[in-house]
Amino acid sequence: MMVGDTHPTARLTSKNIMNNSQWSWQEWQGLPYLRCDLLQNWQHGFFTQQFSPQLPEDLVQVLQPEAQVYRVKQVHGNRVLPTANFEVGSEADGLVATEADAAVWVCSADCTPALIADRTTGKVAAVHAGWRGTAQRIIPESIQQLIQTGSKKADLVIALGPAIAGEVYQVSKQVGAEVGASILADQVDPKADPEEVLAKLEEMPDSPILSDPRPDRVRLDVRRVNTLQMLHMGLEPEQISIAPHCTYQQPEYFFSYRRQPQKKVQWSGIVSQ
Repeated sequence: MMVGDTHPTARLTSKNIMNNSQWSWQEWQGLPYLRCDLLQNWQHGFFTQQFSPQLPEDLVQVLQPEAQVYRVKQVHGNRVLPTANFEVGSEADGLVATEADAAVWVCSADCTPALIADRTTGKVAAVHAGWRGTAQRIIPESIQQLIQTGSKKADLVIALGPAIAGEVYQVSKQVGAEVGASILADQVDPKADPEEVLAKLEEMPDSPILSDPRPDRVRLDVRRVNTLQMLHMGLEPEQISIAPHCTYQQPEYFFSYRRQPQKKVQWSGIVSQ
């Protein structure tokens, strides 16, 4: 396989993909990983299962061997930790690097790995956005932390990596409503009945809620929710890119806990400037 070769992509609909042509396959020692053109000025990668069981301390060799590696104990929350406050064993689901040559990493199977970069300052962030973290708006929280350290919204670019696609992600109506409520702002009461929340979500253009054959279930597009959270913050569509790959539907490249419940992950990382 050569760099830039075409690989199979998940059967995603238009609502799941934004700027997907910006994604390309790369190769390191015969192993495939993904890069996003939005982040072309930064050393970064969304790694596949082929790199398992290597850890960020090993994978940093692909990006920038001399970079300082940071990774946290992920707990499916919305805590975002600046690398200046990092301690080994820290529990968080996001890392913000404000110093140069810091490699921040997150792991995922079906959850969304997000890499964020500032085109002016060179600062970066890595975020693990599962449905719980998404419901608690972890990506907007990461963006706010960057802004508090001097970033401007207009300077940020965000790549949402391979994750389970909405068309195959079946969840309870309660979960769908809890995650979806994060983009409804003041439109619904936080304690509203899930059916009321879902009804409002289904009225939206390109809704993140899809129908499911089971009456007590819906399909949830988590990456779409994360995108809408960012757009509601004032970011522009061209600042965001979603990988046209589904972890569940592409077993040849990605681990998927929903497909096979094993504690196996792939890593995503980016190096600050």
